[in-house]
Amino acid sequence: MNTARVPAVDARLHYMDHLRALAMLAGVLFHAALAYSPLMQPWFPTADRQTSAWVDALAWGLHLVRMPLFFVVAGFFAAWVIARRGQAALLRQRVRRIAVPFVLAWPLVMAALAGSTVWAALNVEHPSPMLAMLREHMKSPDAGPAPLSTGHLWFLYYLLLFTVLHWVVRTLGLGRFAQAVMPRSPAWLLAGLPLLLVPAMASVSAPHPAPEGFLPQFWAIGFYGAFFAFGALLHANPGWLSRVQAWLPWLALACAVFYALFLWRLGAEPPGPGRLTASWGMAALEAGLSVWLTVLCLGLGQRLLDRPSPLMRYLAQSSYFTYLLHLPLLFALQYLLMDLDWAWPLKFALASAGTLAGCLLAYQVLVRHTPLRRFVG
Repeated sequence: MNTARVPAVDARLHYMDHLRALAMLAGVLFHAALAYSPLMQPWFPTADRQTSAWVDALAWGLHLVRMPLFFVVAGFFAAWVIARRGQAALLRQRVRRIAVPFVLAWPLVMAALAGSTVWAALNVEHPSPMLAMLREHMKSPDAGPAPLSTGHLWFLYYLLLFTVLHWVVRTLGLGRFAQAVMPRSPAWLLAGLPLLLVPAMASVSAPHPAPEGFLPQFWAIGFYGAFFAFGALLHANPGWLSRVQAWLPWLALACAVFYALFLWRLGAEPPGPGRLTASWGMAALEAGLSVWLTVLCLGLGQRLLDRPSPLMRYLAQSSYFTYLLHLPLLFALQYLLMDLDWAWPLKFALASAGTLAGCLLAYQVLVRHTPLRRFVG
Protein backbone atom coordinates (compact mmCIF):
# COMPACT_ATOMS: atom_id res chain seq x y z
CA MET A 1 0.00 0.00 0.00
CA ASN A 2 1.33 3.40 -0.98
CA THR A 3 0.37 5.57 1.99
CA ALA A 4 1.99 8.63 0.43
CA ARG A 5 -0.99 8.90 -1.88
CA VAL A 6 -3.65 8.76 0.79
CA PRO A 7 -3.92 12.48 1.63
CA ALA A 8 -4.23 13.43 -2.03
CA VAL A 9 -7.04 10.94 -2.49
CA ASP A 10 -8.85 12.01 0.68
CA ALA A 11 -9.01 15.58 -0.65
CA ARG A 12 -11.08 14.34 -3.59
CA LEU A 13 -13.68 12.28 -1.77
CA HIS A 14 -16.22 15.13 -1.70
CA TYR A 15 -16.63 15.28 -5.46
CA MET A 16 -16.84 11.49 -5.76
CA ASP A 17 -19.67 11.44 -3.22
CA HIS A 18 -21.42 14.30 -4.99
CA LEU A 19 -21.11 12.59 -8.37
CA ARG A 20 -22.68 9.47 -6.88
CA ALA A 21 -25.62 11.59 -5.72
CA LEU A 22 -26.01 13.19 -9.14
CA ALA A 23 -25.84 9.81 -10.87
CA MET A 24 -28.65 8.63 -8.60
CA LEU A 25 -30.76 11.64 -9.58
CA ALA A 26 -29.97 10.96 -13.23
CA GLY A 27 -31.27 7.41 -12.78
CA VAL A 28 -34.61 8.62 -11.45
CA LEU A 29 -34.97 11.15 -14.27
CA PHE A 30 -33.91 8.63 -16.93
CA HIS A 31 -36.39 5.97 -15.89
CA ALA A 32 -39.15 8.57 -15.58
CA ALA A 33 -38.34 9.95 -19.03
CA LEU A 34 -38.66 6.56 -20.74
CA ALA A 35 -42.45 6.76 -20.37
CA TYR A 36 -42.45 9.74 -22.76
CA SER A 37 -39.77 8.52 -25.17
CA PRO A 38 -40.93 7.91 -28.76
CA LEU A 39 -38.16 5.34 -29.14
CA MET A 40 -39.30 3.30 -26.13
CA GLN A 41 -43.06 3.75 -26.61
CA PRO A 42 -43.58 0.19 -27.95
CA TRP A 43 -41.36 -1.46 -25.34
CA PHE A 44 -41.70 0.26 -21.95
CA PRO A 45 -44.52 -0.76 -19.56
CA THR A 46 -45.29 2.79 -18.37
CA ALA A 47 -45.17 4.32 -21.88
CA ASP A 48 -47.62 7.21 -22.07
CA ARG A 49 -49.82 8.29 -24.96
CA GLN A 50 -47.87 11.53 -25.08
CA THR A 51 -44.28 11.44 -26.27
CA SER A 52 -41.69 14.00 -27.33
CA ALA A 53 -38.51 13.81 -29.38
CA TRP A 54 -36.97 16.16 -26.80
CA VAL A 55 -37.19 13.34 -24.27
CA ASP A 56 -35.08 11.07 -26.47
CA ALA A 57 -32.62 13.90 -27.09
CA LEU A 58 -32.00 14.25 -23.35
CA ALA A 59 -32.62 10.76 -21.95
CA TRP A 60 -30.10 8.82 -23.99
CA GLY A 61 -27.29 11.11 -22.94
CA LEU A 62 -28.09 10.18 -19.34
CA HIS A 63 -28.17 6.53 -20.36
CA LEU A 64 -24.69 6.68 -21.87
CA VAL A 65 -23.06 8.16 -18.78
CA ARG A 66 -24.92 7.37 -15.56
CA MET A 67 -24.07 3.67 -15.13
CA PRO A 68 -20.45 4.03 -16.33
CA LEU A 69 -20.11 6.85 -13.79
CA PHE A 70 -21.62 4.66 -11.06
CA PHE A 71 -19.09 1.91 -11.80
CA VAL A 72 -16.17 4.36 -11.82
CA VAL A 73 -17.23 5.62 -8.39
CA ALA A 74 -17.70 2.02 -7.20
CA GLY A 75 -14.23 1.04 -8.42
CA PHE A 76 -12.70 4.12 -6.82
CA PHE A 77 -14.22 3.41 -3.41
CA ALA A 78 -13.38 -0.29 -3.65
CA ALA A 79 -9.72 0.66 -4.04
CA TRP A 80 -10.14 3.25 -1.27
CA VAL A 81 -11.37 0.58 1.18
CA ILE A 82 -8.57 -1.83 0.20
CA ALA A 83 -5.91 0.87 0.71
CA ARG A 84 -7.13 1.57 4.23
CA ARG A 85 -8.45 -1.73 5.58
CA GLY A 86 -7.39 -4.46 3.17
CA GLN A 87 -9.02 -6.83 0.70
CA ALA A 88 -10.73 -8.92 3.39
CA ALA A 89 -12.48 -5.81 4.74
CA LEU A 90 -13.76 -5.01 1.25
CA LEU A 91 -15.17 -8.52 0.84
CA ARG A 92 -16.93 -8.31 4.22
CA GLN A 93 -18.33 -4.91 3.32
CA ARG A 94 -19.58 -6.16 -0.05
CA VAL A 95 -21.36 -9.08 1.58
CA ARG A 96 -23.06 -6.78 4.11
CA ARG A 97 -23.87 -3.89 1.79
CA ILE A 98 -24.46 -5.63 -1.54
CA ALA A 99 -25.10 -9.37 -1.25
CA VAL A 100 -27.47 -9.18 1.73
CA PRO A 101 -29.51 -6.21 0.37
CA PHE A 102 -29.71 -7.88 -3.05
CA VAL A 103 -31.03 -11.16 -1.64
CA LEU A 104 -33.55 -9.40 0.61
CA ALA A 105 -34.64 -6.61 -1.74
CA TRP A 106 -34.91 -8.60 -4.96
CA PRO A 107 -38.14 -10.52 -4.15
CA LEU A 108 -39.75 -7.41 -2.66
CA VAL A 109 -38.86 -5.23 -5.66
CA MET A 110 -39.99 -7.85 -8.17
CA ALA A 111 -43.27 -8.41 -6.31
CA ALA A 112 -43.96 -4.66 -6.18
CA LEU A 113 -43.22 -4.20 -9.88
CA ALA A 114 -45.28 -7.24 -10.86
CA GLY A 115 -48.19 -6.23 -8.65
CA SER A 116 -48.44 -2.67 -9.98
CA THR A 117 -48.00 -3.83 -13.57
CA VAL A 118 -50.73 -6.48 -13.32
CA TRP A 119 -53.02 -3.91 -11.70
CA ALA A 120 -52.32 -1.47 -14.52
CA ALA A 121 -52.91 -4.11 -17.19
CA LEU A 122 -56.33 -4.82 -15.70
CA ASN A 123 -57.43 -1.27 -14.86
CA VAL A 124 -55.76 1.36 -17.07
CA GLU A 125 -58.08 2.58 -19.84
CA HIS A 126 -55.27 3.74 -22.13
CA PRO A 127 -52.56 1.11 -21.65
CA SER A 128 -49.14 1.19 -23.22
CA PRO A 129 -48.48 -1.37 -25.98
CA MET A 130 -46.63 -3.53 -23.44
CA LEU A 131 -49.52 -3.38 -20.98
CA ALA A 132 -51.99 -4.19 -23.75
CA MET A 133 -49.90 -7.20 -24.73
CA LEU A 134 -49.74 -8.30 -21.09
CA ARG A 135 -53.51 -7.95 -20.81
CA GLU A 136 -54.01 -10.29 -23.76
CA HIS A 137 -51.39 -12.67 -22.42
CA MET A 138 -53.19 -12.88 -19.07
CA LYS A 139 -56.38 -14.00 -20.85
CA SER A 140 -54.64 -17.08 -22.20
CA PRO A 141 -55.24 -20.24 -20.17
CA ASP A 142 -51.66 -21.27 -20.90
CA ALA A 143 -50.14 -18.00 -19.69
CA GLY A 144 -47.03 -18.67 -17.67
CA PRO A 145 -44.99 -16.45 -15.36
CA ALA A 146 -42.48 -13.99 -16.74
CA PRO A 147 -38.87 -15.20 -16.79
CA LEU A 148 -36.85 -14.32 -13.72
CA SER A 149 -34.44 -11.40 -13.97
CA THR A 150 -32.46 -9.16 -11.68
CA GLY A 151 -34.48 -6.15 -12.84
CA HIS A 152 -32.85 -2.82 -12.11
CA LEU A 153 -30.85 -4.52 -9.34
CA TRP A 154 -28.45 -5.85 -11.98
CA PHE A 155 -25.98 -3.19 -10.84
CA LEU A 156 -25.57 -4.97 -7.49
CA TYR A 157 -25.18 -8.32 -9.23
CA TYR A 158 -22.33 -7.06 -11.39
CA LEU A 159 -20.76 -5.13 -8.54
CA LEU A 160 -20.40 -8.39 -6.63
CA LEU A 161 -18.90 -10.01 -9.71
CA PHE A 162 -16.41 -7.17 -10.21
CA THR A 163 -15.39 -7.35 -6.55
CA VAL A 164 -14.38 -10.98 -7.07
CA LEU A 165 -12.63 -10.20 -10.37
CA HIS A 166 -10.81 -7.28 -8.72
CA TRP A 167 -9.53 -9.65 -6.03
CA VAL A 168 -8.34 -12.10 -8.71
CA VAL A 169 -6.55 -9.36 -10.67
CA ARG A 170 -4.82 -8.04 -7.53
CA THR A 171 -3.85 -11.51 -6.36
CA LEU A 172 -2.33 -12.49 -9.71
CA GLY A 173 -0.75 -9.08 -10.32
CA LEU A 174 -2.57 -8.62 -13.63
CA GLY A 175 -3.08 -4.87 -13.32
CA ARG A 176 0.44 -3.78 -14.24
CA PHE A 177 -0.39 -3.00 -17.88
CA ALA A 178 -3.32 -0.77 -16.96
CA GLN A 179 -1.19 0.99 -14.34
CA ALA A 180 1.41 1.73 -17.02
CA VAL A 181 -1.15 3.67 -19.09
CA MET A 182 -2.15 6.17 -16.39
CA PRO A 183 1.17 8.12 -16.17
CA ARG A 184 1.05 8.74 -19.92
CA SER A 185 -0.87 11.50 -21.67
CA PRO A 186 -4.65 11.36 -21.04
CA ALA A 187 -5.00 10.89 -24.81
CA TRP A 188 -3.95 7.27 -24.37
CA LEU A 189 -6.98 6.43 -22.25
CA LEU A 190 -9.38 8.78 -24.03
CA ALA A 191 -8.60 7.11 -27.35
CA GLY A 192 -7.70 3.59 -26.25
CA LEU A 193 -10.53 2.78 -23.86
CA PRO A 194 -13.33 3.47 -26.39
CA LEU A 195 -11.57 1.22 -28.91
CA LEU A 196 -11.51 -1.60 -26.35
CA LEU A 197 -15.23 -1.15 -25.69
CA VAL A 198 -16.44 -1.12 -29.30
CA PRO A 199 -16.76 -4.94 -29.61
CA ALA A 200 -18.92 -5.06 -26.48
CA MET A 201 -21.23 -2.36 -27.84
CA ALA A 202 -21.40 -4.05 -31.25
CA SER A 203 -22.61 -7.31 -29.69
CA VAL A 204 -25.89 -5.83 -28.39
CA SER A 205 -28.57 -3.50 -29.70
CA ALA A 206 -28.34 0.27 -29.43
CA PRO A 207 -29.00 1.93 -27.08
CA HIS A 208 -27.35 -0.86 -25.09
CA PRO A 209 -29.82 -2.72 -22.87
CA ALA A 210 -29.62 -3.45 -19.17
CA PRO A 211 -28.00 -6.87 -18.53
CA GLU A 212 -30.85 -8.06 -16.32
CA GLY A 213 -30.43 -11.83 -16.68
CA PHE A 214 -29.03 -13.96 -13.88
CA LEU A 215 -26.50 -15.42 -16.29
CA PRO A 216 -23.58 -12.93 -16.55
CA GLN A 217 -23.28 -11.38 -20.00
CA PHE A 218 -19.80 -11.04 -21.46
CA TRP A 219 -20.48 -7.68 -23.10
CA ALA A 220 -21.55 -6.21 -19.74
CA ILE A 221 -18.51 -7.65 -17.96
CA GLY A 222 -16.21 -6.10 -20.56
CA PHE A 223 -18.03 -2.78 -20.78
CA TYR A 224 -18.89 -1.97 -17.18
CA GLY A 225 -15.87 -3.84 -15.84
CA ALA A 226 -13.63 -1.43 -17.74
CA PHE A 227 -15.21 1.53 -15.93
CA PHE A 228 -14.89 -0.22 -12.56
CA ALA A 229 -11.19 -0.80 -13.30
CA PHE A 230 -10.83 2.83 -14.39
CA GLY A 231 -12.22 3.94 -11.03
CA ALA A 232 -9.71 1.76 -9.17
CA LEU A 233 -6.89 3.19 -11.30
CA LEU A 234 -8.03 6.75 -10.51
CA HIS A 235 -7.59 6.02 -6.82
CA ALA A 236 -4.04 4.81 -7.44
CA ASN A 237 -3.29 7.79 -9.70
CA PRO A 238 -5.00 10.81 -8.07
CA GLY A 239 -3.19 13.29 -10.31
CA TRP A 240 -4.69 11.94 -13.54
CA LEU A 241 -7.87 14.01 -13.38
CA SER A 242 -5.86 17.16 -12.70
CA ARG A 243 -3.95 16.53 -15.92
CA VAL A 244 -7.17 16.02 -17.88
CA GLN A 245 -8.59 19.42 -16.84
CA ALA A 246 -7.01 21.13 -19.86
CA TRP A 247 -8.81 18.65 -22.13
CA LEU A 248 -12.32 19.36 -20.79
CA PRO A 249 -13.36 22.04 -23.34
CA TRP A 250 -12.33 19.77 -26.21
CA LEU A 251 -14.06 16.82 -24.57
CA ALA A 252 -17.26 18.84 -24.23
CA LEU A 253 -17.10 19.83 -27.90
CA ALA A 254 -16.43 16.25 -29.00
CA CYS A 255 -19.32 14.98 -26.87
CA ALA A 256 -21.72 17.52 -28.38
CA VAL A 257 -20.73 16.66 -31.95
CA PHE A 258 -20.72 12.90 -31.49
CA TYR A 259 -23.94 12.91 -29.48
CA ALA A 260 -25.67 14.66 -32.36
CA LEU A 261 -24.34 11.91 -34.65
CA PHE A 262 -25.53 9.29 -32.17
CA LEU A 263 -29.08 10.68 -32.15
CA TRP A 264 -29.08 10.81 -35.95
CA ARG A 265 -27.92 7.19 -36.20
CA LEU A 266 -30.46 6.18 -33.56
CA GLY A 267 -33.21 7.41 -35.84
CA ALA A 268 -31.79 5.29 -38.66
CA GLU A 269 -31.19 2.23 -36.43
CA PRO A 270 -34.17 2.10 -34.03
CA PRO A 271 -34.17 -0.84 -31.63
CA GLY A 272 -36.54 -3.69 -32.28
CA PRO A 273 -36.85 -7.46 -32.70
CA GLY A 274 -35.16 -7.30 -36.10
CA ARG A 275 -32.09 -5.40 -34.87
CA LEU A 276 -30.35 -7.42 -32.19
CA THR A 277 -26.89 -5.88 -32.62
CA ALA A 278 -25.64 -2.36 -33.29
CA SER A 279 -23.65 -1.42 -36.35
CA TRP A 280 -19.93 -0.89 -35.83
CA GLY A 281 -20.38 2.84 -36.36
CA MET A 282 -23.09 3.06 -33.72
CA ALA A 283 -21.01 0.90 -31.36
CA ALA A 284 -18.06 3.26 -31.78
CA LEU A 285 -20.28 6.27 -31.01
CA GLU A 286 -21.67 4.61 -27.87
CA ALA A 287 -18.23 3.56 -26.64
CA GLY A 288 -16.63 6.95 -27.25
CA LEU A 289 -19.48 8.93 -25.73
CA SER A 290 -19.65 6.72 -22.64
CA VAL A 291 -15.95 7.23 -21.94
CA TRP A 292 -15.77 10.91 -22.80
CA LEU A 293 -18.99 11.88 -20.98
CA THR A 294 -17.81 9.98 -17.91
CA VAL A 295 -14.40 11.66 -17.91
CA LEU A 296 -16.09 15.02 -18.52
CA CYS A 297 -18.32 14.48 -15.48
CA LEU A 298 -15.34 13.44 -13.37
CA GLY A 299 -13.30 16.44 -14.46
CA LEU A 300 -16.12 18.91 -13.91
CA GLY A 301 -16.91 17.25 -10.60
CA GLN A 302 -13.34 17.68 -9.41
CA ARG A 303 -13.37 21.32 -10.52
CA LEU A 304 -16.83 22.35 -9.27
CA LEU A 305 -17.96 19.89 -6.59
CA ASP A 306 -14.84 19.19 -4.54
CA ARG A 307 -16.12 20.92 -1.41
CA PRO A 308 -18.43 19.96 1.47
CA SER A 309 -22.17 20.31 0.84
CA PRO A 310 -24.74 19.11 3.41
CA LEU A 311 -27.40 18.69 0.71
CA MET A 312 -25.20 16.68 -1.64
CA ARG A 313 -23.89 14.60 1.26
CA TYR A 314 -27.46 13.76 2.27
CA LEU A 315 -28.34 12.80 -1.30
CA ALA A 316 -25.20 10.67 -1.53
CA GLN A 317 -26.03 8.91 1.74
CA SER A 318 -29.58 8.22 0.55
CA SER A 319 -28.58 7.26 -3.00
CA TYR A 320 -28.33 3.51 -2.36
CA PHE A 321 -31.77 3.23 -0.77
CA THR A 322 -33.22 5.50 -3.46
CA TYR A 323 -31.73 3.22 -6.11
CA LEU A 324 -33.42 0.18 -4.53
CA LEU A 325 -36.83 1.80 -4.07
CA HIS A 326 -37.26 4.23 -6.94
CA LEU A 327 -38.42 1.98 -9.78
CA PRO A 328 -41.39 0.31 -8.02
CA LEU A 329 -42.53 3.70 -6.75
CA LEU A 330 -42.03 5.36 -10.14
CA PHE A 331 -43.96 2.65 -11.99
CA ALA A 332 -46.87 2.92 -9.55
CA LEU A 333 -47.04 6.70 -9.99
CA GLN A 334 -46.80 6.56 -13.78
CA TYR A 335 -49.51 3.92 -14.00
CA LEU A 336 -51.79 6.24 -12.00
CA LEU A 337 -50.95 9.14 -14.34
CA MET A 338 -51.41 7.14 -17.53
CA ASP A 339 -55.11 7.91 -18.10
CA LEU A 340 -54.89 11.61 -17.23
CA ASP A 341 -55.05 14.08 -20.12
CA TRP A 342 -52.24 16.21 -18.77
CA ALA A 343 -49.25 17.47 -20.72
CA TRP A 344 -46.27 15.12 -20.63
CA PRO A 345 -43.93 17.68 -18.97
CA LEU A 346 -46.34 17.91 -16.02
CA LYS A 347 -46.61 14.12 -15.76
CA PHE A 348 -42.84 13.78 -15.98
CA ALA A 349 -42.29 16.40 -13.28
CA LEU A 350 -44.88 14.87 -10.95
CA ALA A 351 -43.57 11.33 -11.42
CA SER A 352 -39.94 12.37 -10.92
CA ALA A 353 -40.56 14.65 -7.94
CA GLY A 354 -43.00 12.23 -6.34
CA THR A 355 -40.60 9.32 -6.69
CA LEU A 356 -37.65 11.24 -5.28
CA ALA A 357 -39.70 12.68 -2.42
CA GLY A 358 -41.09 9.26 -1.55
CA CYS A 359 -37.65 7.67 -1.59
CA LEU A 360 -36.10 10.39 0.58
CA LEU A 361 -38.98 10.26 3.05
CA ALA A 362 -38.67 6.47 3.30
CA TYR A 363 -34.91 6.80 3.77
CA GLN A 364 -35.35 9.35 6.54
CA VAL A 365 -37.93 7.24 8.39
CA LEU A 366 -36.75 3.69 7.73
CA VAL A 367 -32.99 3.91 7.26
CA ARG A 368 -31.13 6.99 8.41
CA HIS A 369 -31.50 6.48 12.16
CA THR A 370 -32.07 2.72 12.22
CA PRO A 371 -29.86 -0.38 11.98
CA LEU A 372 -30.68 -0.57 8.26
CA ARG A 373 -28.18 2.25 7.76
CA ARG A 374 -25.31 -0.27 8.04
CA PHE A 375 -26.70 -2.10 5.02
CA VAL A 376 -28.29 0.49 2.70
CA GLY A 377 -27.34 3.87 4.18
